[in-house]
Amino acid sequence: MKVMKEHDKIHELVIVGAGPAALTAAIYTTREDIDTTLYEKAVVGGLAATTDWIDNYPGYAKGIEGVRLADELRGQAERFGAKIEFGEVQKIERKDGKVALTVDGNEIEAKAVLIATGSDHRKLGVQGEAEFHSRGVHYCATCDGAFYVGKRLAVVGGGNSGVQEAIFLTKFADHIDLLVRSELKASEVLQRKLVQMKDKITVHTNVTVQEIEAKNNAVNGVRIKDKASGDDRHIGVDGVFIFIGLLPNTQFLAGSGIELDKSGLIKTDTNLQTNLQGVFVAGDVRSGATMQIAAAVGDGATAALKIREYLESQVG
Repeated sequence: MKVMKEHDKIHELVIVGAGPAALTAAIYTTREDIDTTLYEKAVVGGLAATTDWIDNYPGYAKGIEGVRLADELRGQAERFGAKIEFGEVQKIERKDGKVALTVDGNEIEAKAVLIATGSDHRKLGVQGEAEFHSRGVHYCATCDGAFYVGKRLAVVGGGNSGVQEAIFLTKFADHIDLLVRSELKASEVLQRKLVQMKDKITVHTNVTVQEIEAKNNAVNGVRIKDKASGDDRHIGVDGVFIFIGLLPNTQFLAGSGIELDKSGLIKTDTNLQTNLQGVFVAGDVRSGATMQIAAAVGDGATAALKIREYLESQVG
């Protein structure tokens, strides 16, 4: 395995991920003159950057667009000297008293590492989902909703995200069929908005998606099953947006020895440090996290302070 020449030095801190927790941690560590490099394999800002509107982040009385909040966090971190690189971390291990990371097949070393990889969208696992990913099947309304002006869409999910994104998609689509596996679990505020938009959003409860159907190599509907009657039926749509929960981005830790809980989230001690010395965790990927942006930001700040203490303890 070759070592990346541009990273011959041993980093003080490498952060895996660049969502709200990671960027907040970087703001704190760089202000403390801790050399900090973040590696992000997808979108800077994480899932927050792909959220249409964030209404519960403190300090924004009228709410804020997710992409704008992500940009503000990124700009603040970079202003203090954080370096954001695009690359996928594939492995983490303890080696020769340091933490070794494999990034896009190359090895770098760090005195400390913060894992803040967040979560990814949970998949339905039905026929047609993978085949038509990004060309009829989507997980980000903000990113892809504009492709469906004047079309009919299905949105899968009855929680806050599903209902919120269904409402957002009415900006583009003529009609939305909201498919809910059991009963609506969204907040009362969002459910009241649904009632107000009943002419544009039809809610189907107690149904499961059996297949995403296609004709002439394009999505043309979903086949759903009524859980009460057992009947199957076809709903004609031009696209499907799926919001059924999140899975932690921890697959790259296989074989690392870092302890995970039964949900795949990373276990930490009270200092947000894992069982692998020098490796810390913040945000949605941490076991016990509340999966809220404000909480992730708080985690990032706490982790940064604990990392500073750890690095100081290693001197000499």
